[in-house]
Amino acid sequence: MNAIIDPAAATTQDDSQGRLDALAELSQRLLARARARGATQAEVSCSEDRGLSVNVRMGAVETVESTRDRSIGVTVYFGKRKGSASTADLREDSLDATVDQACAIAEFTEDDPAAGLAEAGLMATDLREFDTWHPWALDADRAIDLALACEAAGRDVDARIGNSDGASVGSNESLVVYANSHGFIGRERDTQHSIGCALIAGRGEDMQRDGWYSVALAESDLESPAAIGRRAAQRALARLSPRQLPTGEYPVLYAAEMARSLIGHLIGAVSGGALYRRASFLVDSVGTQLFPDWFSIVERPWLMRGLRSAAFDGEGVATRESALVEGGVLQRYVLGSYSARKLGLQTTANAGGMHNLEVAAGGTGNGGAQSGASLETMLRGMGRGLLVTELMGQGVNGITGDYSRGAGGFWVENGEIAYPVDGITIAGNLKRMFQGIEAVGSDIDPRSHLRTGSILVGRMTVAGSD
Repeated sequence: MNAIIDPAAATTQDDSQGRLDALAELSQRLLARARARGATQAEVSCSEDRGLSVNVRMGAVETVESTRDRSIGVTVYFGKRKGSASTADLREDSLDATVDQACAIAEFTEDDPAAGLAEAGLMATDLREFDTWHPWALDADRAIDLALACEAAGRDVDARIGNSDGASVGSNESLVVYANSHGFIGRERDTQHSIGCALIAGRGEDMQRDGWYSVALAESDLESPAAIGRRAAQRALARLSPRQLPTGEYPVLYAAEMARSLIGHLIGAVSGGALYRRASFLVDSVGTQLFPDWFSIVERPWLMRGLRSAAFDGEGVATRESALVEGGVLQRYVLGSYSARKLGLQTTANAGGMHNLEVAAGGTGNGGAQSGASLETMLRGMGRGLLVTELMGQGVNGITGDYSRGAGGFWVENGEIAYPVDGITIAGNLKRMFQGIEAVGSDIDPRSHLRTGSILVGRMTVAGSD
């Protein structure tokens, strides 16, 4: 990957620690006001975000947007009654009104036995940072230049790139302070930068769109604008003159950026809200063999420069490395304190969501991928089947696990890509799909906190032209 250097970066003063100090002081004032109004417990979340984004299309600037947002949320508990209110106004009368509103709401709510802060003994004490703060001194002119260069590099690849959906560059800084009446104060700061491009190849009825993007916490970890533009062009060109497939059952290989959607469906099904509402096909599944016995997923919240690294969750609970799936067996659910209490369990430090998840490469099926393999090796091992590079629609039933989504990609013959396909639907049931995973590649897509390589499902129904 190529670094994108802005000479202004070295001279820009970083005021993040001072801003975090101000948010922390604000959180303590709000907690004191909640206590003064009789709240038995309280929590405060304060955040600030700064961002810049630009979009260009066909060599011209379309949008330039600078954002600066602030949010202050107050939640109070009077026994088991809860009230919440929020504001972005730092005037004293507005802050007083916000606490008053939260308290007033709590007066009219019913007791909820599961309500309340997470247990005090679970609060994080090791409040490390994980190299997630990398401000980029990016001004609008520089961002526009990068976006134009990205699009131009893609359009120059081939004369068949006749149109563009544009290129974008974005940079964002986020500061968060969470505090509660247990005495916990946690601070987080992170940055996220991105460059992306979408191009259109072909003419008339034979037009195909595709793109590419790069996301990183540090601008030095981004792919170069030229590389992103060229890859977007190559992906669009590869999709020209697509065919349909006859309906049948085939092996389906999810490219890495599509494979993480399968992991997302798993997380949704084992998350607390779906479980205590009995709205999941994986209710009562802890200890159940859901995947082949070589398959594993581990949550790693302490990864340096991880996209979702944190010392504490959204309730101040200390995060920890732990297996979600080991030996193919579901080890635990994904819980905050509220859903844990509803289920008679303990929080898994996932209030606010999962942290970095890693799906181990491996397999025992097609592709000889026992220790993980590249996408090319997995294609050769699959021999004949469908490579999915695009998914459309939301055809997943979380209660039954039934799965049906529009898809596009490439047909594979003799271990090599033969031609592009679209206008198809892939279908199955997630339980059977999980059991039918034959290999996970080593080609991890780094652009998400769900870190997985390509995933091969041994057999799925593909609905095509007939």
